[in-house]
Amino acid sequence: MDFVATAGPARYGIVGSGWRTGFFLRMARAMPERFTTTGVVTRTGERGDEVEKTWNVPTFRTVKELVAADRPDFVLVAVPWEAAPAVTVQLVELDIPVLTETPPAPDLPGLRELWAAVGSSGRVQVAEQYLLMPAHAARWAVLRSGAIGQVTSVQVSSTHLYHAVSMIRMMLDGHFDTATVTARTFTAPLADPLSREGWTGGTDVRPATTTLATIDFGKGRTGLYDFTDNQWFNPLRSNRIVVRGSHGELVDDRVVRLADPTTAVESHLVRRQTGIDLNLEGFDLDHISFNGQVVYRNPYQGARLAEDDISVATMLEQMAAWSRGDAEQPYPLAQGCQDHLISLAIEESARTGQTISTLREAWAS
Repeated sequence: MDFVATAGPARYGIVGSGWRTGFFLRMARAMPERFTTTGVVTRTGERGDEVEKTWNVPTFRTVKELVAADRPDFVLVAVPWEAAPAVTVQLVELDIPVLTETPPAPDLPGLRELWAAVGSSGRVQVAEQYLLMPAHAARWAVLRSGAIGQVTSVQVSSTHLYHAVSMIRMMLDGHFDTATVTARTFTAPLADPLSREGWTGGTDVRPATTTLATIDFGKGRTGLYDFTDNQWFNPLRSNRIVVRGSHGELVDDRVVRLADPTTAVESHLVRRQTGIDLNLEGFDLDHISFNGQVVYRNPYQGARLAEDDISVATMLEQMAAWSRGDAEQPYPLAQGCQDHLISLAIEESARTGQTISTLREAWAS
């Protein structure tokens, strides 16, 4: 999943005009030399007028109109869960590469049906961007270097369900192995001063649910999922990641490892952030290093992007490179299906109080 530059701007259409669509339109506005939005499909002309006015892009009412007007490298599907599979199938039938938002289908029957319809096409990727975020990409690079030996445990407390599962699976090399999931929920009072819409201006507490789940992949590999309602936005709950290996441990940006049979050493992931104090380079992420070696370099220096935007931009360019035959698949449909399979098991176990074991599904082959 390393960054791959493309020849010419990544050209993509979008189906859907909700909150998430704005992330992808923003990339084309910020870096027109690297990204071009060919158009957006909206359900109504009224909504289309709003999108055109706000983003200065053409809109269409149907997928066929979008593709016929200016054929893109790929089309991003950013519609409600229940509508996404049908749009994905329609695009594959038009022979258009698809980048579908997470999850690719709402439930297990939907995942199975979608895979049966388009799994063999090889045309569908999933917009799972978390391991493309600079901090996580740097951590994953350190893990792949063997710094802490064989990874045996990944604990994630930051994002929810399939996103967290993706991080856990990839860092553990869990692939498509079956998993045994045990989850429980706990409710406690928590102030919730910030949401997607901004600061609420209040300090009142409300019941907030925390879901804890253990995921056993076998062969000594385990994941721990820990998520509290609105943890994405709530500044009163920090994010944490703990990765344990046979010869060390990574905790957030701190790494302890065995340097020789009698020496345990500590190192840190170090971020070079410009624009702080008297640095006049402009506020931007330059790189992240580990033991004096750069393990992540921002490919969009000068654009002043937030880290989530960096991951979105990277995913879009990887998708364009793959659709042009210049790179490997960024995140195949099978991987997205597996992530959601396990996240559904987390929800079922939390709801029923039972331990849930996943089966080996058709996409695992």
